[in-house]
Amino acid sequence: CKPLYGMGGRSIFVLDAGDKNASVVFETLTEYGTRYAIAQRYIPDIVETGDTRVILVDGEPVPFGLARIPSAADNRGNLAAGAKGVGRPLNDRDRWLAARIGPALRERGMLFVGLDVIGGYVTEINVTSPTGVRELDRQFGLDIAGSLMDAIARRRAG
Repeated sequence: CKPLYGMGGRSIFVLDAGDKNASVVFETLTEYGTRYAIAQRYIPDIVETGDTRVILVDGEPVPFGLARIPSAADNRGNLAAGAKGVGRPLNDRDRWLAARIGPALRERGMLFVGLDVIGGYVTEINVTSPTGVRELDRQFGLDIAGSLMDAIARRRAG
């Protein structure tokens, strides 16, 4: 469970079915019903393979994703929460997801988006603060910001 407008792993809770803290967690996350929160199934793959950030520039995926592996002491796959960022080539499932989601985002004018993928499932679509660019640039010699600037220039020219 997490707040809809959070970032960096802030206020993420893992609850078990019947957890007696569920009521207070939801009260806290929603500020007593005045804000939105997300509840999603826990995907245990995060422990081994992490939460992979797949970056889309104008609907097209960068060929590498940043797997954010939680520390042994935490559930969160967020760099700001102490997760380790490990770059890896996109797999077939990542490319399939990007091919399904990317065109719709492009049509809506979204030039820079991050898909979070755990165990082959998209858990979030980040449109306000998709991080991981510097880590991927450094690990693979990319220039993702340059690709974004090129996409902006194409949009302005077209």
